[in-house]
Amino acid sequence: MKILKDILYKVSLNSTIGNMDRRISELVFDSRKVVEDSVFVAISGTQVDGHVFIDAALDKGAKVIVCETLPEVLHEEITYVQVVNSARALGIMAANYYENPSEKLKIVAVTGTNGKTTTATLLYQLFIEMGYVVGLLSTVENKISGKVIPSTHTTPDALSMQSLLKEMVDEGCTHCFMEASSHAIVQERTAGIKLTGAVFTNITHDHLDYHGTFDEYIKAKKKLFDELPKDAFALINADDKRAMVMLQNTKATRQSFGLKYPADFKAKILTNALEGLELDINGRQVWFRMIGEFNAYNLLGVLATAVLLGEDEEEILMQLSKVEGAQGRFDKIAIAGITAIVDYAHTPDALENVLKTIQGVRSGGEQVITIVGCGGNRDKTKRPIMAKIATQLSDKVILTSDNPRDEDPMTILKEMEAGINPVDFKKTMIIEDRREAIKTAGIMANKGDIILIAGKGHETYQEIKGVKHLFDDRAVVKELLNLLNQ
Repeated sequence: MKILKDILYKVSLNSTIGNMDRRISELVFDSRKVVEDSVFVAISGTQVDGHVFIDAALDKGAKVIVCETLPEVLHEEITYVQVVNSARALGIMAANYYENPSEKLKIVAVTGTNGKTTTATLLYQLFIEMGYVVGLLSTVENKISGKVIPSTHTTPDALSMQSLLKEMVDEGCTHCFMEASSHAIVQERTAGIKLTGAVFTNITHDHLDYHGTFDEYIKAKKKLFDELPKDAFALINADDKRAMVMLQNTKATRQSFGLKYPADFKAKILTNALEGLELDINGRQVWFRMIGEFNAYNLLGVLATAVLLGEDEEEILMQLSKVEGAQGRFDKIAIAGITAIVDYAHTPDALENVLKTIQGVRSGGEQVITIVGCGGNRDKTKRPIMAKIATQLSDKVILTSDNPRDEDPMTILKEMEAGINPVDFKKTMIIEDRREAIKTAGIMANKGDIILIAGKGHETYQEIKGVKHLFDDRAVVKELLNLLNQ
């Protein structure tokens, strides 16, 4: 059991009432998980205020309440800790509870609109290839020394994250590479983690349903760099016009990478084809298995990160040329002369990048057929933009259902359709059922054509009215293309 005052180390306190030397059994922020002698942290969330569950936590045996606002009725046998920010307090307390595992690891956080998963996964794969025992926290999956732990959020909650980091330490990991979403940064899920470095990939239109404005979204990303310690590094994509904003207040060592503008780490694209990517890096010509300019940035960011972590550049490039990237990111499936590409592109910028990459590697005569939708209960402003980009950069487009969640799929699709230029209507169709949309694309495709299935990537489900139904774009397109070509 832990001592309360020990797990409150470095937490900003407003007041305390009761015994601070109390022994506690568990640290929880979900009242349903309270057991006898727990500390319950009441967090003011975006949908639910944890303060309303204080009585429920007490009924289940909590002996310590950590909150921003003290309850009107205080119980003599209970310890109350009033803090400035409950979410931040939870992160710091979780770190203390799990004996500050981040201080025993080299942890690099990757943030940005696009490229987080690929960059973090490439770093994980690279360091495995170089002989390290490594951890990964990503949208697709969490990994500890090769063991896969399913992922439900881009960045886990503070308690889960510290528990995973502690497990990494116990398994002998030396490094951890993690995605840091804007939601997680704002919600203080990364509080209590000592970072060795942070990487900024880019920032474009996304998550305005949560942040409200683009400026607030930028501030969310910037917060990660503002809080870096002096002995860390801050690595930015110099070709992103908002990258320098990330460095305005950081105490960390500033470094940059890029293809176009002056940067500490530079590269030039020599070849970009469906078979791979050739880059010139400091006079070395290196062939990679990945495709597209956006992956050139990802690879360069990984190289820069590894060098900043003290690794040899020649060894990095040799090993990096072997890796294949993240699941559901430009996954190629070739059947009967038709190439299907499954990609997670769910923002306008990501979709444009993928389609421009396809345009750049096509030989000329083949069709590009794009299947795309937009998620429900998410940023509505990007829906017409996504459809417009798809129709402008494709020969044929099928608008279909993504994860409609609680919204009517046809409402989402009509909002997407509103962005299409009249001249492009003739090459666009709406098929609500995603399986039927993929089947139709397969019927329309001829030998040599390219089908892009965008939006879901690695996901293996469709969320409809609160229920997750099994649906894997990769499995479905393989099945249907094989059936159509029997």
